[in-house]
Amino acid sequence: MSRATDSGNSISGDGASTITAAAIAALVSGELIGDGAVSVSGVAPLDRAEASHLSILSSAKYAPMLASSNAGIVLVDPEFRDIPGGRAAKIIVKQPLEKLLSLLPRLYPETLSSPGVAATARIGKGATLGERVSIGEYVVIGAGSRIGTDVLIGAHCVVGEKATVGDGTRLWSGTTIYPGASLGNRVVIHSGARIGCDGFGYVFHDGAHNKIPHVGRCIIGDDVEIGANTTIDRGSIDDTVIGSGTKIDNLVHIAHNVRIGEKCLVMAQVGIAGSVTIGDGVILAGQAGISGHLSIGAGARLAAQAGVFGDIPAGETWSGYPARPHRDSLRASAAVFKLAGMIRRLEKLLEDSETK
Repeated sequence: MSRATDSGNSISGDGASTITAAAIAALVSGELIGDGAVSVSGVAPLDRAEASHLSILSSAKYAPMLASSNAGIVLVDPEFRDIPGGRAAKIIVKQPLEKLLSLLPRLYPETLSSPGVAATARIGKGATLGERVSIGEYVVIGAGSRIGTDVLIGAHCVVGEKATVGDGTRLWSGTTIYPGASLGNRVVIHSGARIGCDGFGYVFHDGAHNKIPHVGRCIIGDDVEIGANTTIDRGSIDDTVIGSGTKIDNLVHIAHNVRIGEKCLVMAQVGIAGSVTIGDGVILAGQAGISGHLSIGAGARLAAQAGVFGDIPAGETWSGYPARPHRDSLRASAAVFKLAGMIRRLEKLLEDSETK
């Protein structure tokens, strides 16, 4: 038993969302080839898809899979329209992956918690809650904090005193927002993340490491996403700032006083030392490490495991350890790989000269 919706979707009795090929073609402005009545309720790659799945073909690498794929509907780049295959329906459309992303919310509609405050939650004195907030079990919200409209806070989260959480923000379970931290609108923070904790700063004096008090803030802009178990320190005497639209992966460490621009991508296990400045649109690939007090120019790109010990100009791609312009890094790696052969040839020359 299912009920139809005006958008071409239907909701089955078990809550799964389905959509027809004709509806998909209309949504993505694509050319339908095949049965428009075929419906799908999920997505899968070509080689593992079943009749109930939507799949895509956007790369020549996967073109041979189309002939044997069981996918009910396939979004196909115009470059591959004449490749045989496709069991029920093909939709010819430019940029199939981009179109698929627009369809995912229809196939997998998000189930949101109902507004309300769980009985086990604790709300501190003077804290303010916006409209339609959802506060989960055992949440602790500190005194004087401000929670915006349409905020979802999962179970066991802690929002410290005088912290600010902007409208439409979601904190997944087990997130900790330290006192005084500020989150913008529509921020998503995943489980285990720690926002606004003290940085690692000490002065050695009288035979001991004396902690530098951290009095700066941690400010997160709008539309930022922060992955699970990522840590972002508060500033010591300045602020730590994450620009709007920046996306941060799991297991990233961002130290005190770091300033990251807008729309950056920071991938897994990146480490950014204190007082680094990163421009807009920078991409930091997995396990890149950046020493303190450096500047990364807008639009720069760092390859995986790059070790940065100097400033990087805007728009350049660097890689390697120590990091250098990517072409230089490739040449250096190639030279290293040649060393073994060169040494063998030198040893052979020495042996030949000794026998003469």
